[in-house]
Amino acid sequence: MAEVVLTQVTKVFPGPVLAVDDISLEIRDKEFIVLVGPSGCGKSTTLRMVAGLEEITKGEISIGDRVVNDVPPKDRDIAMVFQNYALYPHMTVYKNMAFALKLRKVPRAEIDARVRDAAGVLGIGELLDRKPKALSGGQRQRVAVGRAIVRQPEAFLFDEPLSNLDAKLRVEMRAELKRLHRQLQTTTIYVTHDQEEAMTLGDRIVVMKDGVVHQCGGPLEVYDTPANRFVAGFVGTPPMNFLDGTLAEADGGVYLDEGTFKLRLADQQVPLLAGRAGQDVVLGIRPEAMALEPQGRFAGADNVVPVQISVIEPLGEKMDLYTTTANHPHIVARVDARRGPEAGQDLSLHVDVQKVHVFEPGDEGVNLSLPQAAEATA
Repeated sequence: MAEVVLTQVTKVFPGPVLAVDDISLEIRDKEFIVLVGPSGCGKSTTLRMVAGLEEITKGEISIGDRVVNDVPPKDRDIAMVFQNYALYPHMTVYKNMAFALKLRKVPRAEIDARVRDAAGVLGIGELLDRKPKALSGGQRQRVAVGRAIVRQPEAFLFDEPLSNLDAKLRVEMRAELKRLHRQLQTTTIYVTHDQEEAMTLGDRIVVMKDGVVHQCGGPLEVYDTPANRFVAGFVGTPPMNFLDGTLAEADGGVYLDEGTFKLRLADQQVPLLAGRAGQDVVLGIRPEAMALEPQGRFAGADNVVPVQISVIEPLGEKMDLYTTTANHPHIVARVDARRGPEAGQDLSLHVDVQKVHVFEPGDEGVNLSLPQAAEATA
């Protein structure tokens, strides 16, 4: 087990195509860190550079106390689990798990002990004599993980290992991987495009786009205090709502003027946004930060958005309301399912202004609700 450090790592493919742009990360010993982002953001390329499967254009990668830029993959003391499992179809589960150890000339008794121990941990002891074609998708995934475990590496690397599983099995395997990491305490780097997977698995998550790290932090930190609009929109299901408007100051408060309604922002926002009256901004509101109120009850209030319901998605205890306003055709609210609204109904969404964010315009506009960001852009 060891820490993994990337220092100003860049990868340029022929073209030229800048796949990874000057990334610096320190992945602590025993940490489970998740690289997450849309397709083409550079997360898998970053993982492959750590593994040694892609050459680094610029920068430095160290695993433990070794710089590994020029170290072949087989000598980096890492184990990688791929999306397609990459099991040998002609070998039994036992032989698949033992193969890498045999290549290293590990004594037979030790190989047997390691394979059976790993199989016991993963609950696949009864499958050791089967071949991959006789296994389910979840069982194959466990074998692929077991093959990595027996090597006892300094770090595990996972490249979207659950993407081929059905929804129920993905949830089960997420829990299994989390339990496994708690038991083995091996440094783990995990790549996924699924932000829900990232939030549930990672000690920290690294949100990437266009080869750049936009934010790195604990799951709740990234969810509650997104650094910019891209992070805010990518992390969270359903995604955050964004409302265009203009800042205005009155009666000692700060308002977002949307054109058809106004929202008075929370008192803690006032010092961060002071002096920005007349500036165009984007307000970010999580779906769960809105509650249903009957139309007219809060007529003229500062924290209400009048909407019309277009689609209702029941989710058991909660439901998602897809609504429209005069200026915004797509606002989603997650509310109590027992309220019983109907499609086409006019209602008001009561906004918890303590939980809203104010962003500069643009797809990657910074979050002005964060003190450091407000100071930097003042």
